[in-house]
Amino acid sequence: MWIPTLFTKSVSTDVIKETAAIMSEFHPIGMRAMLLAFAEADLRDMLPTIEVPTLLLYGEADQRSPLNVAESLHARIPGSKLVVILDVGHMSNLEAPEIFNTEVRNFLRAYQH
Repeated sequence: MWIPTLFTKSVSTDVIKETAAIMSEFHPIGMRAMLLAFAEADLRDMLPTIEVPTLLLYGEADQRSPLNVAESLHARIPGSKLVVILDVGHMSNLEAPEIFNTEVRNFLRAYQH
């Protein structure tokens, strides 16, 4: 039920199978508690208080957390950087690992001392 909203249709069958296998190992009670905690926590008022470098990586075709969510977070987190990865969904790290890793590395390099 979750898989169709995590990926675009172009994702490989291997990635889908691996994700499904990992998700099948989640204990339903633990997953329910985690999802309820996420659903009930509204921390939007805290976003402007973030004082650390923040990278927001978003898939252009994300159904679970659409681009307007990314744009809202970006607007409220001071100095944040928003990178939209084209043609991928919610699991951009699995659909486009090379781009995802490059963006993370570049972001981290920018903040090395």
